[in-house]
Amino acid sequence: MIHVRAEAVIVFALAMGAIVSLANAQIGPTAMTCTNPVSGANWQIKIDYRRNTVDSNPARIGEATITWHDAKDGGNYTLDRKSGDLTIIVASSTGGAFFYHRCKQTN
Repeated sequence: MIHVRAEAVIVFALAMGAIVSLANAQIGPTAMTCTNPVSGANWQIKIDYRRNTVDSNPARIGEATITWHDAKDGGNYTLDRKSGDLTIIVASSTGGAFFYHRCKQTN
């Protein structure tokens, strides 16, 4: 009886792990349109969850945020996955700048 319960618990745990993995997995690259709320200017980013990249830049993709550095513009990016808020920090000799955008998935 105990042996059967132990097997049932193991099967349940494996099934739950598979469900969580599928829920967190994204299929293919995802495009998002990011808009500057002040100017209205927008641009698109492509997140590849399989390769852990954003616009081909290596990214750290967590449950709450996605962060990456773009060597071309020197920007450090943080995307809040829940709200879509994107913060960009660019260093400069005058102290740097912060930019804020709102991103949403492109259909």
